[in-house]
Amino acid sequence: MYGAVPATVCTGLLSGQLYHDHSDMIKEIQTYLQNVKQQMPGMKMKLLPLQNHSKSLSRSSTNRSCCDGKKHTPKEYLTNYLKLNVDDYVDVVSYLQQPYWQQVEYEVPDNWWHNKDYYNIPLDDFMKVLKNAVKNGYTLAIGGDVSEPGYDSWTKCAIVPTFDIPSEYIDENSRQFRFSNETTTDDHGIHVIGYEELDGKTWFLIKDSGAGSRNTGDKGYYFYHEDYVKLKIMDFMVHKDMFKDYFSKFNK
Repeated sequence: MYGAVPATVCTGLLSGQLYHDHSDMIKEIQTYLQNVKQQMPGMKMKLLPLQNHSKSLSRSSTNRSCCDGKKHTPKEYLTNYLKLNVDDYVDVVSYLQQPYWQQVEYEVPDNWWHNKDYYNIPLDDFMKVLKNAVKNGYTLAIGGDVSEPGYDSWTKCAIVPTFDIPSEYIDENSRQFRFSNETTTDDHGIHVIGYEELDGKTWFLIKDSGAGSRNTGDKGYYFYHEDYVKLKIMDFMVHKDMFKDYFSKFNK
């Protein structure tokens, strides 16, 4: 709605501030929600944007930032420089609790508006699209579980330990079982930006904003084994060109 700006011109930090401090915002949100709970017990809530936040966004939409020697408004930067059309992207899931080859609701807390635009496909197709996209130069946003015993921020990698499940038994059922009993959750969103083939398996290069990714080595990055993605990553967002062969399979 408002466009985008480079982080360098809109850090969100006050003068002299080294780190973000959200404490005042958290207090405001908690006070607001507590008041709603007291005034309307039992009523389903529709979350509204905080007024101060909305105003700051509106103000930013008229400011100009400089990039490559040219000045852009946030909308101009999004359209003319980044050249991103948000309608060009689709979100894909793979789970058994909803019918395959239909657009469904992704039933996780972060989908609080109960959006039903997610394309649900079998796991083999899910992995095929994901691999094909990254090997053809496309990046993907992925969401899934990063709170696992095989997830290690010091070795910068994520694997599925054999004491969890051997590789050959990772399938749609083992994936759904963990999602249903909530040992798999969607607790983080990350960015697939590359890959490497090693001993017949694909390792995905992950760009991560989480603090653990900065513990050591190449700060901000991980490698995820394809078994980890297959078992614990529940959705991805990708450019529609990488999904064009599948649209015709969906029920209208």
